[in-house]
Amino acid sequence: MTSTREGRVAGPARRDEAGQGRSDRPESAESLDLAGELLDGLAEAILTVDGDGLVGTANAATRRLLPEVGPGTDLATCAVPALATATAAGHPHFEGEHRGRRLRGVRRALPAGRWVWYVRDVTEEWAGSQALLAERRRTAFLADAGRRLGLALHRDQALRAAATLPVPYLADLALVVHLPPVPAEQRPHWIRYAEGQPGPVTGESDWSLTAALPGLAEALDGGCPAPGPWSVAAQQDLDPVFAADLDREATLLVSPMPGAGRTVGALVLLRHPGRTGFDPRDVELAREFAARAGAALTMAELYDEQAHLARVLQNSLLPPELPRVAGLEVAGGYRAAGDSLRIGGDFYDLLPSEGGVLFALGDVCGKGVGAAVLTGRVRQSLQTLRLVEQQPLKLLRLLDRALLDMPDAARRSQFTTLLLGSLSQDPEGGLRVRVAGGGHPAPLVVDPDGTVTRVPVGGMPVGALPEARFTEVELRLPPGAVLFTHTDGVTEARGGPHGAEMFGERRLHQALASGAGLPPSALVERVLRLVDEWSAGQRHDDVAMLAVTPRKPD
Repeated sequence: MTSTREGRVAGPARRDEAGQGRSDRPESAESLDLAGELLDGLAEAILTVDGDGLVGTANAATRRLLPEVGPGTDLATCAVPALATATAAGHPHFEGEHRGRRLRGVRRALPAGRWVWYVRDVTEEWAGSQALLAERRRTAFLADAGRRLGLALHRDQALRAAATLPVPYLADLALVVHLPPVPAEQRPHWIRYAEGQPGPVTGESDWSLTAALPGLAEALDGGCPAPGPWSVAAQQDLDPVFAADLDREATLLVSPMPGAGRTVGALVLLRHPGRTGFDPRDVELAREFAARAGAALTMAELYDEQAHLARVLQNSLLPPELPRVAGLEVAGGYRAAGDSLRIGGDFYDLLPSEGGVLFALGDVCGKGVGAAVLTGRVRQSLQTLRLVEQQPLKLLRLLDRALLDMPDAARRSQFTTLLLGSLSQDPEGGLRVRVAGGGHPAPLVVDPDGTVTRVPVGGMPVGALPEARFTEVELRLPPGAVLFTHTDGVTEARGGPHGAEMFGERRLHQALASGAGLPPSALVERVLRLVDEWSAGQRHDDVAMLAVTPRKPD
C-alpha cells in the first residue's frame, strides 16, 4: 500500500463493470476523507470530545489556535484556562484570552454521548466592538458634560463642574486653574477634585504656580502640551495645590480652556500609575472637554457680570425706602407685573421741601425694564426740579416740559400719569394737603369711621401733549384720617371666580373702609394682600400705592 496523504493509507485498486478504476475502500471511508479535508480548510478550530472528556479529533485550525490541545487531551485540565473552566463546569460556551488572541467557543452534542467544540478567533471582531463601545462612552460623556456645563450659570458653578466631571472617567484627579479677567490685579485661583473626596477643594496661588506645574504656562498661553510624567521636583512648590504624597509615577495632561478672545484657564488631569496613560483618543477627548468647560466658564462670567449690572440698576429703579418725616406717618406698597427683576413703571417717592414734604405717585407708559428706565428719568427730574419749584401745580408743568424736551420722547411715546402733592402740618391739627393731578386715578380719604371719599383732581397725562392742562386741589386731612393714593393696577387687577373680572373701585372702597383706623403700613398691606388673593398672583399690571396720615403726638 502507498501513502496518499499524511495519516492515511491507500488500498488496492479495483475496476467496476465498465472497467473504470476505483478504491476498494467503503464509500464511508471516502466520505470521511472528504470531510476531513473540508474541516482542515476551516479557520474555525473543531474538536470532538468523547464521553470521558478526551479529545478525539482536531482539525488543522486547532493546531494554530490551540497548539496545547490535541487528540487524547483532557479538556477539563488543558492549558487553555477558559476552555478548561467551561468544560469542568459543563458550560456550553466560553470566551477568553489565549496567546494574545481573543477566542470564543461553543459546544454542541453528538451521538453516543460525544461532543464537539467550535472555537473561533474573534480578536478583530472583539476589538471593533470594544472601540465602538468606547466611542459611545466618549459621546455619552461629552453629552452629559455639555448638559451639566450648560446649566452652570455662575462662575463658581462652572468651575465646580469643570473640576468634578472628568473624575473618574478621564482622570483620577482634576485641577482647574482659573485666570482672573485682569491678571495684573488678581492672583489665579484653583479648584481641585480627586476620586474619593467628599467635594472639591479651592484656593488661591501666586503666579509661581504657572512655572512650577509642568505644561501649565504653555496651556495658559493657549498651547497644548503633550502628556508627560509628574514632576516630583516641583512638588514642594505646589503645596497645597497637590497632596504631598502624590505618586511620582503619575501621568499628567494639561489642556487650555479657551474663552472669548483669551484663555480663561487650564484643565490639569492626572492618572495614577495603576491606570494606563493618556492615549491619543483620551487626549482628544480631554481637549474637547476643556474647550467646552472654557466656553461654559466664559458664559458664566458674562452672566455674573450682567446679573451684577442688573442688581445695581434694579436697586436704583426700585421704589425707595421712605424717610421718617416729623408730624406724619407714611407707607408705600409696590408690586411689579411678572418681572423677575421686580421693576416696572409704577412708582412713588417722598421728597423733603421747605416747610414740609412733597410726595409723588405715578404710572409711566409701558411695563418692565423700559418703563422702569422712564420711571428713573421722572424721579430724577423731580429730584432736580424741586430745587427750583415746590408748588405742586407749577412743578408738574416743569416736569411736563422736561419730558417733552427729551430727544426720544416722541419716538418712544414716553409719558406718565402722576399725582404730585405737598404735605405740611396744620396749626389746628392734622395736615394741609395740596395735590396736582396729571391724568391719574383720584386719591381717596379714609376717615376713622370708615367713610371713603374720592378727591377729584383730573388733569392730563404728563409728557404726552404740548398743551396739556393740569389741575390742583387743596384739602385738610384731620387726625386719624388717611390719604390713600394708588395706580390703576389696583382697580384693574383681574381675577375672581373666572379670572377675568376687575378688582374695581367698589372692592377697593370696601377694603379701605374695613381697614379704617389702621396705620398706613397695615392699610397698605391689607390692600396688597386682597389684590394678590383676587388675582391669584397673576398680575398683568404694576401696582403702587402710598398712604399718609398725621402722626399722633408721642
